[in-house]
Amino acid sequence: MPRDHDVASCPSCGDRIQWTTTATGRRQAVNAGPNALGNLAVYRDGVGTLRSRGLTTERPNPETYEQLYMPHAATCPAPRPPRTGPAAPRPRSGVRPAPWQGWTR
Repeated sequence: MPRDHDVASCPSCGDRIQWTTTATGRRQAVNAGPNALGNLAVYRDGVGTLRSRGLTTERPNPETYEQLYMPHAATCPAPRPPRTGPAAPRPRSGVRPAPWQGWTR
């Protein structure tokens, strides 16, 4: 299934990868060749875009038009960048109204 123009190099380790699009529209890097141990079902849709979906308990096996691939993040030997902590609080702007005090007129 991999075509030469679909294959790219991983920017971290240089391995051959392919970019797929998930059901939510995000990009997912998979290793360039099919892998029987993979947990992503990859297929080419009607316009030629590589699509991927994770295997779930509802659909644990690939369909006839899908092949199993390994996500590249699972096999990339390059160290991942460390995760950052929680975001810094935003500076406040404007005036917040006082909470209701039960005043009556």
